[in-house]
Amino acid sequence: MLFKKKMRLAFLLMAMFGFLGVIVFVGRGLETKVSAETDGYKDLKIFSEVLAALNKSYVETVDTKELVYGAIKGMLNTLDAHSAFMPPEVYKEMQVDTRGEFGGLGLQIGIRDKKLVVVAPIADTPAAKVGIKPGDIVLKVDDYMVTEETTLMDAVQKMRGKKGTAVTLTLFRKSEPESLVLTMIRDVIRIKSVKSRILEPGIGYIHLTQFQEHTARDLSRSITKLLNENIHSLVLDLRNNPGGLLTSAKEVSEQFLESGQLIVSIKSRDGKEDEFIASRSSRLGKIPIIVLVNEGSASASEIVAGALQDWKRGVVVGTQTFGKGSVQTILPLSDGSAVRLTTAKYYTPSGRSIQNTGIAPDIIIRPEAVKEVKNSPILRERDLARHLSNELTPDPDRIDPVPSQEGEDASVDRESLETPVDTQLKKAVDLLKGWQIFKEMDPAVISAQK
Repeated sequence: MLFKKKMRLAFLLMAMFGFLGVIVFVGRGLETKVSAETDGYKDLKIFSEVLAALNKSYVETVDTKELVYGAIKGMLNTLDAHSAFMPPEVYKEMQVDTRGEFGGLGLQIGIRDKKLVVVAPIADTPAAKVGIKPGDIVLKVDDYMVTEETTLMDAVQKMRGKKGTAVTLTLFRKSEPESLVLTMIRDVIRIKSVKSRILEPGIGYIHLTQFQEHTARDLSRSITKLLNENIHSLVLDLRNNPGGLLTSAKEVSEQFLESGQLIVSIKSRDGKEDEFIASRSSRLGKIPIIVLVNEGSASASEIVAGALQDWKRGVVVGTQTFGKGSVQTILPLSDGSAVRLTTAKYYTPSGRSIQNTGIAPDIIIRPEAVKEVKNSPILRERDLARHLSNELTPDPDRIDPVPSQEGEDASVDRESLETPVDTQLKKAVDLLKGWQIFKEMDPAVISAQK
């Protein structure tokens, strides 16, 4: 289906950092450093005994830090799907991702058929300037040979580095008889999380790709630009947005709501509840807003969509969202590593928990069907092996069933597919145009039509 291919690539990119979700950095009463010195857990004695036995008797020399890291990972793997241990390099990459700025080449990459493939170069970056193209296969990064075991994290770490340093990529391109060897100078890469344009006269469009530190600021600039274009309605596109910072979700939401309106509340296991309230009023007035969502819209995206839906500030259009209603707190550790720990659940202004259920669109519009690889199921929170439960009883009529993937052509070459029409965006524009027509009609005519 339309956007499913893009969504899969988005999920590949998410693999670099995990599903972003809703992230809080060392907050909510957890500001002190994590310490086990006074906890006195008796079971830690067993762990110490095993570690001592391995160091003393294992047939080969062991790396104690590697053993400890492995044990921590295993411990967190017994919790929900979004709690995890992050070694220093992974934690550093996650921080870079939320800032949206790093030293590198400007390449979006993914794993396809066990090969490291270029999804797209980012415009005006070193990668784009030397002519790297979507579909190019990365064979080497400097002297590092890319193999089937190479992960996205491995590749990202090799390509990123200080501005001004050189890196050489060896690439395979179908149209070239020999491998391409391209040397680039790393530069500061800034990932735009906000994109905007005019779709038709009077209809603005804003696409949020994730919730970073500067997303709210960039959104404000985009709104100013669109207002200067005299828009009378707006499409807010949250499709395939995996989430990000909770503070960013709050700052984005209040640009569409009125001061004093509740955006989201979060509750921890001890019953403590924090409310996030809009501290300012939107500059958009009462212009109609369509919010586009799909199964790739998760967590922070669902906070924004849920707030606009509950306050009847926007009409939510598309398909059921991912359904991630939990908050993760990042707890830095003394050696530069960190723990991502699920510490709370969040609730929309009306008190809904979307955990496992997601946001049900006001108007369900499925993307246009295209030929796809067979058996590519839609992934949502409720499909994860260790998902949290929803203590509220969901209304089954508000859960959008996942469409069957059976009977699709498995032999189709996805690279040769033409980009199909964006049915969801087209329908959103049609709705806004109809909205404007009825708004401008003579009230007497509207009354006569009832």
